[in-house]
Amino acid sequence: MSRGVLATFKIMPESLEVDLEALKEKIKILETIGNIKDFKEEPIAFGLKSLSVLTLIADEGGLTEKIENKLSELEGVQSVENVGVTLI
Repeated sequence: MSRGVLATFKIMPESLEVDLEALKEKIKILETIGNIKDFKEEPIAFGLKSLSVLTLIADEGGLTEKIENKLSELEGVQSVENVGVTLI
C-alpha cells in the first residue's frame, strides 16, 4: 500500500495588496502541489495575513522542497516555509 504525507506550507505575501483569493487559485493549478485539502488565512500584523496550505502528497524524497520552490515562484509570494509534515 502506498503511503502519503500531509504537508503544511506557510506562504507570506509580498504586501497587503496581494489578493489571497487569486493566490489560492494559482496554487490550485500547480501540478506538483498534490491534493489540496485546506487553505487557512492567518493574521500576522497590521492587516497582513499569511496563507497556510494543507496538501496530501506522495511519500517521495525531495517532493516538499520541489513544492516550496514552485510556490515561491508565484507572483506576489515573498516566502514559503514548510511548517509541518505528517506521514499517513
